[in-house]
Amino acid sequence: MANMNTPHGGSIAADFPPHQSADDARRINTDDHAISPGEIAVGVVIGRASEYFDFFVYAIASVLVFPSMLFPFDGRLEGTLYAFTIFAFAFIARPIGTVISMAIQRRYGREVKLTVALFLLGSTTAGIAFLPTYTEIGVYAIIILSILRIGQGLALGGSWDGLPSLLALNAPEEKRGWYAMLGQLGAPVGFFLAAGLFWYLLGNLTDLDFMDWGWRYPFYVAFAINVVALFARLRLISTNEYTHLLEERELQPTSVIEMARSQGRNLIIGALAALASYALFHLVTVFPLSWITIYSPRNMTDFLATQMLGVVLMAIGVVASGIIADRIGRRRTLGTLASLIAVFSVFVPMMLDGGEAGQNTFIMVGFALLGLSYGQAAGAVTANFPSQYRYTGAAFTSDLAWLVGAGFAPLVALGVSSQFGLAYVGLYLLSGAVCSLAALSLNRALDIRN
Repeated sequence: MANMNTPHGGSIAADFPPHQSADDARRINTDDHAISPGEIAVGVVIGRASEYFDFFVYAIASVLVFPSMLFPFDGRLEGTLYAFTIFAFAFIARPIGTVISMAIQRRYGREVKLTVALFLLGSTTAGIAFLPTYTEIGVYAIIILSILRIGQGLALGGSWDGLPSLLALNAPEEKRGWYAMLGQLGAPVGFFLAAGLFWYLLGNLTDLDFMDWGWRYPFYVAFAINVVALFARLRLISTNEYTHLLEERELQPTSVIEMARSQGRNLIIGALAALASYALFHLVTVFPLSWITIYSPRNMTDFLATQMLGVVLMAIGVVASGIIADRIGRRRTLGTLASLIAVFSVFVPMMLDGGEAGQNTFIMVGFALLGLSYGQAAGAVTANFPSQYRYTGAAFTSDLAWLVGAGFAPLVALGVSSQFGLAYVGLYLLSGAVCSLAALSLNRALDIRN
């Protein structure tokens, strides 16, 4: 397996001739048959699920652990806001990671880029498991966590392997909505596993044991999952068939500056088209954990169990989105769900402030809407990019959508709700829905063929 990590340039222009070792790796891994959309889908699901698991492990720890562990000098609200600020660092770093990784791929090849990115993601995630407390080393603990979080963002930017775009382009035309949603299943799978681990630890450890060592265990698990995902994805992308498909579809990295200059409109529309879904993403996963912890007497173990039930509805919604999109088109699906999210935003204050029943309703309805919308959110307008820009454009569109729609959502939602009330959380979500509808109206070309 060692040869799989060897640099190559077989997919790049003649300036970077292929290395023999990389060709050997492909010969070892290839079965000399055409890669089917189903095989590509497996690689997409495995890769996305591992990334989302890392993502949610950190997000949950930002609510349950980091405020008291790193910011004991301030109140629970302030500590959580500080933790959410560090949480946002990864989304700021992610586009930078994409720029760096594209340069690495042009010089050394896809295998090296992906190996570096996932090793960085795994090591920074596992590094958090060894994080000292503020009591032990003072402000240096905050600095270390910030550096590790930035490392996670750089790694996520570098983890783009082109599989989602390749899947969309090779899927049967009448089932492109179905195949588009497969990669999105990584989100509910990742959240369910992460929430389940914390649910188990909270329910079976004392508060002292959980804060001392229990919370660290999910970060070790995240590292192990990354190792498995790395080899699963490398085995696919290091085949001759995969390289041939990428070259045939012209899915190669291009200059980010050149792409931004010529495709700026598509980048902006792509980032905004699914903004409602990305805003809702953190408002039903991360933000409610913080609000319940600070303002509700509700047991956190019980609330995590409720979210786990909600994420099952999300998974069902993701699958249903593929069926719906293949019948009515992706643009109409996204537009309809953005409108429903706008309606949902009006009732957010009443549900969150409506006791346990209201909170459960918020979680269930929110996760169901999230699944239906998020299932078609990935690469919603990447078909607008000319083929030579699609590989880099798809990666950057995703980075910008996460940054604009989700990166600061927990921080903003908790900040405005603590100062002005829950009505402003609904207003924040409504603004995302309006932006999505505006972007979709500018992109009339988006339909089932995307």
